[in-house]
Amino acid sequence: MNLTPKQLTILQFIRQSRLARGVSPTIQEIADEVGVSKVTAFEHVEALIKKGALRRDKNKARSLSLAEDAVFPDEASPLSFPLVGRVAAGYPILKFEQSDQLSLEEIFGPRKGQRGGMFALQVEGDSMRDEGILDGDYVIVERRDTARNGERVVALLPDGETTLKTFFRQPDGRIRLQPANPEFSPIIVDECQVQGVIAGVLRRY
Repeated sequence: MNLTPKQLTILQFIRQSRLARGVSPTIQEIADEVGVSKVTAFEHVEALIKKGALRRDKNKARSLSLAEDAVFPDEASPLSFPLVGRVAAGYPILKFEQSDQLSLEEIFGPRKGQRGGMFALQVEGDSMRDEGILDGDYVIVERRDTARNGERVVALLPDGETTLKTFFRQPDGRIRLQPANPEFSPIIVDECQVQGVIAGVLRRY
């Protein structure tokens, strides 16, 4: 995907806003972030829609979303993933973007049939301890907005917090986000936004 530096910055800003807040930024917020006029920001957004990187729902406010099958330049390399922040594996804690890259040699790469890109998060907390995901680990996340029962997900809760848990949809339709540590209780919600599914874990000693 042939993107200008400003367009890539806008995509990264939209991605992080959706990860952290569950909504896309407004055109004015995009303009403020990249240091351009509102008109110029709108033109960049229109160009990104034409290139297939963004989608817009004309019937919704804050309606920009990342195209599900678009892989952006900073998500495309199997050797380097954007490190976009931290995620709670204890009690939910909201964290914001870090402009770091997590470089890898051979461990991770695009999976066959994978549609979205991948990013990295650093774990805070021990609620996933019994599945081998420890405080300080890095999780590699496949960008998806749906999950199957038993998949470990990064989920945005209704109160705006982001957490890492195992996803289960219960018979009553509610969602159970299950920790892997008996010291933590499951989080049960009517709905949540899946931000991605865990593809792997890295640990530095």
